[in-house]
Amino acid sequence: MQRLFSYPVMEELSDQMGRPLHDLRISVTDRCNMRCDYCMPAEVFDANHQFMHRNELLTFEEINSVVESLVPLGIKKIRLTGGEPLLRRDIENLIQMLSKHPVEIAMTTNGLLFRGRGKKLQNAGLNRVTFSLDSLDPIVFEKITGTSGERLQSILDSIDEAIECGLGQVRINSVIRRGVNEQDIDRLIEQFAHLPVSLRFIEFMDVGNHNGWRYNDVIPSSEIRAYLRKSFNLTPINSTQRGEVARRWSVEGGNGFEIGFISSVTQPFCGDCTRARISAEGKLYTCLFTTNGTDLKSILRNKTNENDVQNIISEIWSMRNDRYSEIRNKSPKPGTISLPKIEMSYIGG
Repeated sequence: MQRLFSYPVMEELSDQMGRPLHDLRISVTDRCNMRCDYCMPAEVFDANHQFMHRNELLTFEEINSVVESLVPLGIKKIRLTGGEPLLRRDIENLIQMLSKHPVEIAMTTNGLLFRGRGKKLQNAGLNRVTFSLDSLDPIVFEKITGTSGERLQSILDSIDEAIECGLGQVRINSVIRRGVNEQDIDRLIEQFAHLPVSLRFIEFMDVGNHNGWRYNDVIPSSEIRAYLRKSFNLTPINSTQRGEVARRWSVEGGNGFEIGFISSVTQPFCGDCTRARISAEGKLYTCLFTTNGTDLKSILRNKTNENDVQNIISEIWSMRNDRYSEIRNKSPKPGTISLPKIEMSYIGG
């Protein structure tokens, strides 16, 4: 994909802990076609819930303007999230706009709307895709997602399509919770071990305000890894870039299959976090667990100075000292710190 913009060379931006700004996660919608109990529980996000009007969302042009402002500050990767990003109409047009910048473009999706669109998304400029899939058991899947277990096959077909399209090394993210879906560790391994994908087990995190998070429900990555080592020869894979959140392991005889662990609860990686997030309504957040964001939408729509967004984000990032997960773990009783947080469906995880 040809990159059409040129940018001034600027000194790399760093926060108070020396962390650069390399990754930007952009939520393009607060809507989702699932009701996962740890993200958008149906009893809260029901038929009476007021989702954002289209006018409240950043336009594609505004999102592109933010990205253009941040490339000189060091942004290297964009991840499109939601809610469910494929619910945003004509999202291929946004990807095509962003593809003109020297950044990697990724997307996280539940896969229900992906089938038949893989090649179109790739042609628009999408480089990589991650699927969220917590269970392969139809009954457990339905319990977690509020979505018919009959739709599992559509997600599996979408994963196969992404692999065939060559959308990077396809990732599958699975949140494993004690008493909910431990049996899916084996199911997921059996389903994907013959494919060149990265299966990543994620510790259940205290994101948002309605997921009923309890520390006792967390299955530590170390516990899953010890279990898998009884059956597999795992070899650690060195990180390829700063800020990589998953600890990755190759599997002997896996033909490109690898297993990753995202251990935000038991092994926080705040000290090397390079991510900023823009919520569905256009607010900038410097931590997944933060309480307040900076309204970029008003700045963009006032159009007073084209450099305002870059200057404001530069100032905010240079003052950043967020490390929520590390603070949580230093508590005498981990998990007892509880602060109001933005909902995960607004900020994309």
